[in-house]
Amino acid sequence: MSIFAVEYVYSPDHNDLRDEHRPAHRAWLQGLVEQGRVLTSGPFTDGTGALLVFSAETEADLNQLVSQDPFAVAGAIAAVKTIGWNPVVGAFRDLV
Repeated sequence: MSIFAVEYVYSPDHNDLRDEHRPAHRAWLQGLVEQGRVLTSGPFTDGTGALLVFSAETEADLNQLVSQDPFAVAGAIAAVKTIGWNPVVGAFRDLV
């Protein structure tokens, strides 16, 4: 398994849409936490987006998984950036 950092970029035009789908989004994330696929996630304090850290076999697998997020399905994310991540110090270093 590899670790990936995923950045969601939010548009202020979609605040109501995210509010509507947030319960489903968080339930989806919690299910992935229980499966060991999401290591951590949370919104940026300025409301411009969120950072999510996933465990996935490949970036293609990750992208397919992220496309299932209720926020993504509803069109509530303006942009997504995914990048492989190699934690060398801290809580996630032993996962790679």
